[in-house]
Amino acid sequence: MAHPAQLGLQDAASPVMEELLHFHDHALMIVFLISTLVLYIIVAMVSTKLTNKYILDSQEIEIIWTILPAVVLILIALPSLRILYLMDEINDPHITIKAMGHQWYWSYEYTDYEDLGFDSYMIPTQDLTPGQFRLLEADHRMVVPLDSPIRVLVSAEDVLHSWAVPALGVKMDAVPGRLNQTAFVTSRPGVFYGQCSEICGANHSFMPIVVEVVPLEHFENWSSFMLQDA
Repeated sequence: MAHPAQLGLQDAASPVMEELLHFHDHALMIVFLISTLVLYIIVAMVSTKLTNKYILDSQEIEIIWTILPAVVLILIALPSLRILYLMDEINDPHITIKAMGHQWYWSYEYTDYEDLGFDSYMIPTQDLTPGQFRLLEADHRMVVPLDSPIRVLVSAEDVLHSWAVPALGVKMDAVPGRLNQTAFVTSRPGVFYGQCSEICGANHSFMPIVVEVVPLEHFENWSSFMLQDA
């Protein structure tokens, strides 16, 4: 998860997020080079009185500064389109989970099981135990198995919400009356935090998302326990 004074993005916990991190660094380097070139030209124009008659009227340089930006845009667009298609790809999900947004909590339903569902509320500050995070902990976590394609169906019951977990590279709007879907594959076990990312009312800041990634054997034990408890 994020930590104080962090400048970069969170560590990736899924292959798609790794691709997004690489694209971020790729695009940032291009922006840095362009900014350096522009700054150099501005300083050169301000600090010198010399002019070059071949630059004042030159077909060659006009061709260069027309083609070069087009090449730069292609270098940015192609990786971006590739990642967009990767994010939209959903192949044979092992588990489908329906996440419903409410004012102001989430409810999860594991549709592959007959009766496995629960509501997830934020744990109040006064009830937190040492080591838990304020405004980020939930009383029930969404538990998923490691290295398994997970499909999440996202909708809302009242107003607009948004189901977002930055470490997984997932963000999907929850729209009342509409069923959106997204997918992710986790690459390492752990607990990953997110929050509603669409302003949804007075308690918008108090509906966290907690995804716990565990090995398949532990997930089966957890699901069996939850079904017995229900």
